[in-house]
Amino acid sequence: MTYVDGYMLAVPTANKAAYKEIAEAFASMFKDHGALSVMECWGDDVPDGEITSMRKAVLLKSDEAVVFSWVIWPSKTVREDGMKKMMDDERMTAMGPEGMPFDGKRMIMGSFESILEA
Repeated sequence: MTYVDGYMLAVPTANKAAYKEIAEAFASMFKDHGALSVMECWGDDVPDGEITSMRKAVLLKSDEAVVFSWVIWPSKTVREDGMKKMMDDERMTAMGPEGMPFDGKRMIMGSFESILEA
């Protein structure tokens, strides 16, 4: 079964085009290093929750949108190798954290073993 990296972050709505550009660059790198697919989703209907929510998780501000993303890898091994290669990729080092159109400190991420694919 596949292996999945998931990401959730807050992006200023004014930076949507810049975020899409960075996301396209990352998608290209992920795929060049073994990912099967990359999905980037701009929040459209992300409700507040009473106890917890996506909005609360990323400390969403009024001028921001929640972005939910994932990368599908063929296996954990391919993911580990691919991520090492990405960290050494000159395209990645050229971007640098200062070029990101969002606050990376509020990004949530995790890696997941698939238990069901339908």
